[in-house]
Amino acid sequence: MLGIRRPLPVGSKPSASYFAMLMLAGLVLLLLAAAASISFGAARMDLTTAWTALFSFDSKLMEHQIVRFLRAPRTIADIMVGASLAAAGAIMQGSTRNPLADSGLMGINAGAALAMAIALAFFPGSPYTTLLLICFIGAGAGAGFTYLTASFSRKGMTPQRLVLAGLSITMLFGAIGTFISLIFKIGQALSYWTSGSVAGATWHELALVAPWFIAGLALALGLAPSITILNLGDEIARSVGQRVLLVKLLSVLAVLILAGLSVVLVGPIGFVGLIIPHMMRFMVGVDYRHIIPSAALYGAVFMLAADLVGRLINRPNEIALGIIFAIVGVPFFLLISRKERRAFN
Repeated sequence: MLGIRRPLPVGSKPSASYFAMLMLAGLVLLLLAAAASISFGAARMDLTTAWTALFSFDSKLMEHQIVRFLRAPRTIADIMVGASLAAAGAIMQGSTRNPLADSGLMGINAGAALAMAIALAFFPGSPYTTLLLICFIGAGAGAGFTYLTASFSRKGMTPQRLVLAGLSITMLFGAIGTFISLIFKIGQALSYWTSGSVAGATWHELALVAPWFIAGLALALGLAPSITILNLGDEIARSVGQRVLLVKLLSVLAVLILAGLSVVLVGPIGFVGLIIPHMMRFMVGVDYRHIIPSAALYGAVFMLAADLVGRLINRPNEIALGIIFAIVGVPFFLLISRKERRAFN
């Protein structure tokens, strides 16, 4: 097997062969999950028809159109969103030294959701690029208010205050978004989007988001060595010549890009960025040069698997991703918050 029997001790470093095998296993799982996502769904069809649609497309066949224009872009969107949210969560946990950090808990998703509500109310019919930009701005506002609120203390910002501030901002922005949806009667459109779904992903949307995804993921991977050092503490990082403020600013930028594009594609779902980085830290240790790439890979696998379960468990109806992640994520959050009590000291 892979030799994965117990977590690596804190401070240990996995061998190159171990990490390579872990990534290879993740790649195999990703390919299998992607193949299943293309092959199975609400519409029943045999595997031969599904795969023929990819390589010998016939526009006259409804099954081929479903695969080419619904399932295939949906699969790519799952991969992009899962990788983005997991990488963003890993960056947040490392740069803030907060084991409970996640874009869904830090006000970032709520900020993007509020921005989307404002866009639907005041700028109906806006092009997709405009919505993308508005969501980025909203994500930045959510992060800014969270960090600002958490820093209002004599002792400065702590992991405890950061989590509480994030939850408070999430509730505040959610209430404002609900008020806007009631006043402007956009509740149905907004509730469909906020429930979390990639069913409506199109090739055009993916083409617009892809450059942001590549840039955000490249920035995250480039920051990995610096985040490893930063995770040891600001004073230690400065003592070895780390430019702490610059690393934190670039980390925030990477998180905003990755979380922002995810919210645009699938809605404000949470817990992916909380669960996957913890799993990878359990597997590869505390070096973010290993945590971030493995989190991105397995985050994509997790997203594909969750979306496939949502499609198949009650077909032809679908269960929203937000519901699935809440069922899995809330118990995990409670477990981590109990285990990581030092985060609240």
